[in-house]
This record gives sequence, C-alpha cells and structure tokens, in this order.
Amino acid sequence: MSPTAPRVVIPSPDTGRYFLSNNILPIKSIVNYIDPIFFFIYHRVAMLKKVLKKYLDSLVSQGRHSRKTIEAYRRDLEPWVDWLQEQYTVLPGNAPNDPLYLRIYLRSRSETGVSNRSLSRFLSALNGFQKYIGLRPDMKKYIFKLPKMKFSTRMPNFITQNESEYLFDDKTTEIATKGYLYMRDFMMVALLYATGLRREELSGIKLGDLDSKKGMVAVTGKGNKTRVVPVGKNTLIDLDRYLAIRETFTANKQSSSDSLFLNRLGKPLSVRSIDRRVKRFGQTKGLDFTPHALRHSFATHLLENGADLMLIKEILGHASLSTTQKYTHVTAETMKKAYRRAHPRSGAKE
Repeated sequence: MSPTAPRVVIPSPDTGRYFLSNNILPIKSIVNYIDPIFFFIYHRVAMLKKVLKKYLDSLVSQGRHSRKTIEAYRRDLEPWVDWLQEQYTVLPGNAPNDPLYLRIYLRSRSETGVSNRSLSRFLSALNGFQKYIGLRPDMKKYIFKLPKMKFSTRMPNFITQNESEYLFDDKTTEIATKGYLYMRDFMMVALLYATGLRREELSGIKLGDLDSKKGMVAVTGKGNKTRVVPVGKNTLIDLDRYLAIRETFTANKQSSSDSLFLNRLGKPLSVRSIDRRVKRFGQTKGLDFTPHALRHSFATHLLENGADLMLIKEILGHASLSTTQKYTHVTAETMKKAYRRAHPRSGAKE
C-alpha cells in the first residue's frame, strides 16, 4: 500500500485497535495514515456515547427510576451528545466543556420552538449525567456549568365542583344501561377524579391492587414508588358495578388479563388510549378535560374544601411540598374572585 494513497482509517474504541481498509493493524503500523484531529474528535465522542450508555444502564439496574423516566433521559441526552460530535468537528481546538457549546445548543433548541420547561428538563437530565461522569477523573473535562432556566408555572384547566356533580349524576351518565366500553371510560374518569392518580398509575392498576373493604388502591408512581390512595364510598359502588360488567366481558373475550382496564380485545389499555378515551368521554358531556386536568381538579377541590396540604401531597405522591403548594395559588385566586363579586367593600362595583 503506497503512502501517497492512504485508505480510510476507522478507530475502534472497544478493541483499542484501528481498521485500515479491510485489515486490522496495530496503531504503530498505520500512524502515518491517521489524521490526528480526526482521531482525537472520534475518540472524544465515541467515549462520551459509551459512557452515556453505561449511565442509562446503571439507572435501569438501580431500579430507582421508571422505564419511562429513563427513556426521557435518553431522548434528551442522545441528541446532545450527537450535537457535540458535530461541534467538536467544527471547533476542534476548543475545550471539551467550552460554555459556547451549551449556549449555542440551548439557543438553537429554543429557536426551533422548544419551550423553556423542556430545556429545563434537559438540563436536569444533563446534570444527572454529569454527576455520573464526574466520578471518573478522565471525564471531568466534559462537565459543563449549567444555567438555570426560568419558565412559567401555568396551571392546566380543571373542572369546577358544579361540573363534577353534573359529570357523575346518574341521570347524565346512565351507566346502568351501557355496555363494558362505556362503563370502563366512566370508571376511569371517576377514579381519576376521586383519587388524583396520574394516567400512568391508572394504566398500571391490577385487580389485586384494589381493596374494596378498606376503600384503598395501591399504585406505583414516579421512581417506582408505591403508595396507597383512598377511594370514596360512591366511587367504590361504581367500581363494584364495573367489576361485575368486566367479569362478563373477559369471559366473552376469553381474557385472563389482571389489568383493571382493558381494550375491546380484552388486553390492557395503553396510556395513550386512556388519554384519548377520557377526553372523548368528557366531550360527550359537553366538558373539556384530560386525565391530568382531573388530577388537578381533585387537588384543587380538596384544598377548596379545607383539606390539609400535607395530606394532599401524600395522596398525589409528590416528592416535595413545593409541588403541591401551586394549588394554593389557584384557590387563593378563586377566593379573591369570590370576594370581589360578593363583598360590598371590594371596589368591584365602584
């Protein structure tokens, strides 16, 4: 092979050897054919990708994060590492953790319409990854100083207490005359509003998680944490009615699934289907809500009726009380509106 016609060199980070065309040769045999800058860039990015994979695998083995959370970390971090690969090529002389890289990345993401809330989530994922690589002395040069993102804490829509009374009125639901699919959708709405569960938690409920005698249901929330949530008497009555209809449905479908909610084939209902069916059920009643809106309605109505904030925190499965405290803003605003409407000294009529 003539030195005047070098062939493509592809380094292999797994073996420590380098491929020259179809032959595997030690590095000393091909040193004259390697572009030093290309090798440096490739090695830098290949190592980052390898460490990222190890980090995500470690999260799986630890069992402290749900599959969905780890997948979200992967979706946030893989594009970042891929983007760094391009930037290391364009600016090979810069330090690996040059602040310019992160500023450009955040700005480019923002210009494509990515919200500050999503960028904040990315920074949170990157922070966890950087803590992991910080344990390795040779990787500390890849640690960036992370900024804090500001974003609005806009509350989602929620139904009023009057709307909830209308929603669960026997005259408007007519559940006694409906089949399994209608009863299933009604029961999902009723359980979401009565317990404040997340849609993923609702999807994961098994028949064995229900304790009708104690009026409780066990659910697995974020971080694979299990908690027990109370279920009201009226909802338990509806639940018993649903389980009877479900038993007939599974017998006809020859389904042995122990998931509480099933699709028309007798298989577990997906999270996406729960989203769609709950929203459609609300629309048939002239209301517009999602599973998340029902969760917020649950917390807001408890607070409006004098429930303790710490109790609401435990039922919702919040890790921090500050997350629950956002509902106080809603009820405070409700009280101010009521005051302005009703009190003669509010100044509203002047």
